[in-house]
Amino acid sequence: MSLTTGPQRPAAIPLDPTADRSAQGRFVDRMSQWPWWLLIIVFFGVLIVWNAMTSELYSAIFSRLLLGIGVTIFTTLVAYSLAILIGLIAGLGRVSHNPIIFNIATLYVQVIRGVPILVQLLVIAFVIVPIVIDGVNLLGNALAPLIGMENFLTRTKPQDVPFLSRSIIALAIAYGGFQAETFRAGIQSISKGQMEAARSLGMSYLQAMRYVILPQAIRRVLPPLGNDFIAMLKDSSLVSVLGVRDITQEARLYASASFRFLETYTSLAFLYLAMTIVLSLGVKWLENRLNSEGRAQG
Repeated sequence: MSLTTGPQRPAAIPLDPTADRSAQGRFVDRMSQWPWWLLIIVFFGVLIVWNAMTSELYSAIFSRLLLGIGVTIFTTLVAYSLAILIGLIAGLGRVSHNPIIFNIATLYVQVIRGVPILVQLLVIAFVIVPIVIDGVNLLGNALAPLIGMENFLTRTKPQDVPFLSRSIIALAIAYGGFQAETFRAGIQSISKGQMEAARSLGMSYLQAMRYVILPQAIRRVLPPLGNDFIAMLKDSSLVSVLGVRDITQEARLYASASFRFLETYTSLAFLYLAMTIVLSLGVKWLENRLNSEGRAQG
């Protein structure tokens, strides 16, 4: 016979130490996936913005830099639009079966990709543009009997082409070579069966390229094109060597006059960083959306 003095308590369930370790591991994984780099940048950005709002020095610096923000954005947008056009034409030449077109496009791409952008900027601004203007003058002299001695072709001088225009032309030509390879890779990523199917339906090569291949290729290269736009935004600072009043040139002029190099160039770096981070997040969102749509269709 057993004696009991009270209700029986259930036996304690032993704790599983592996469960705690797995929970801690998941927590560490989640924390490691946080964009800590972005939080750090935002923190320092808030400090700089706060200084711009409360400090007369930073307020004057940002007011000066904002004078050139329009030139920077304008230069980037126009040059990039021209680079897209040049790159598309050169990219089509890179996949052309015509040996003359292929070799001309390849020569352009190899030269552009092998010369630093700053050197290209100087060569185009101070060498190629004057040569082209001299050619325009010769054409005007040749056409003088038809259109008159004093025509706009003969009156054009190198100083009539502003350095902003020369900078845009140089950036467009420079980035056209990189865009050409992007378009080439996009076109070649489309299976050859697509072209064969389009040709079997009676389409010409140009029609098949326009209506079948290019729409798919452009969709695939949108993220790389976005990254190239960000790169051009940063490389647009090179136009300051020609005296173009972008934000980099405005910063150089202000720092030289005030000797506030630390504050001025820190603010300049923050402006570029803020613009590139916003654009990078936009490109990342676009890439994720295209990938999700591709998985849904597949």
